[in-house]
Amino acid sequence: MANGRFGDICLEAVLANGTVLDMLGTLRKDNTGYDLKHLFIGSEGSLGVVTKVSILTPPKLSSVNVAFLACKDYLSCQKLLLEAKKKLGEILSAFEFIDNQSFNVVLNHLEGARNPLPPSMHNFYVLIETTGSDESYDKEKLEAFLLHSMEGGLVSDGVLAQDINQASSFWHIREGIPESIMKAGAVYKYDLSIPVEKMYDLVEEMRVRLGHSAKVMGYGHLGDSNLHLNISTPQYDDAILAQIEPFVYEWTSKHRGSISAEHGVGLMKANKIHYSKSAETASLVQLMASIKKLLDPNGILNPYKVLPGSLASSS
Repeated sequence: MANGRFGDICLEAVLANGTVLDMLGTLRKDNTGYDLKHLFIGSEGSLGVVTKVSILTPPKLSSVNVAFLACKDYLSCQKLLLEAKKKLGEILSAFEFIDNQSFNVVLNHLEGARNPLPPSMHNFYVLIETTGSDESYDKEKLEAFLLHSMEGGLVSDGVLAQDINQASSFWHIREGIPESIMKAGAVYKYDLSIPVEKMYDLVEEMRVRLGHSAKVMGYGHLGDSNLHLNISTPQYDDAILAQIEPFVYEWTSKHRGSISAEHGVGLMKANKIHYSKSAETASLVQLMASIKKLLDPNGILNPYKVLPGSLASSS
């Protein structure tokens, strides 16, 4: 959240015809012409083979604080995010939300997971991390924010990690959700980017749609508008999949979201890319196909990925 998606990246790539593109310049600022490296970032090897990468990594700061909080509803989570951005500012490095269903599956299936806020169970949980260079200042700032949030009714309960072990136990819960869900049965996973105010509407609508045939869970990076929608069933079922898709993609498209926030398009979603690029912006996908044709006229670089089959074959 704090350092953005890519940071500062330089790279070298080899085109389909063997041309080597050296984009490893060390200049922080260079506005002479097109910044071509961004063509290759996220292209999943379909435009060229990336052979070298240089990444500017931010220094590891010494002061890290983690809080695990409970909220009564999703609206409170949204408001808490806005307050965190205002009150914590530059030290806010993570804002993760977990719904009750996701939290329960972790407690039931993840080894070593414990409820940080016993004995009560809450509707939503939020993990907040701050990162800075002044330990006393950062902790005081976070404590003041937590007090303000509790007094304002945004937070029902909460705990601030007292040491690195407790902080790690909080992160263990958040990072252990995918593993826990896989242990619970078959799982249908969706990595979506949706406006924050609409994000949890999809989870609730999917629960109504599937009823008792599945457990629908929502969690993710609220600070980045990234929802991980996971649907758990005792076993894989084509009838349930037909209820999920294409509904989940159509819903995301309707709310101007992305069907792949982090995980790329690859082969499985290539023919679904239009859900993220609406009819009004169909020219964007056509332009992608034109770029593919220019750089890889014979279609030998990672074929059948990223672009729909109809465009990939005709590009």
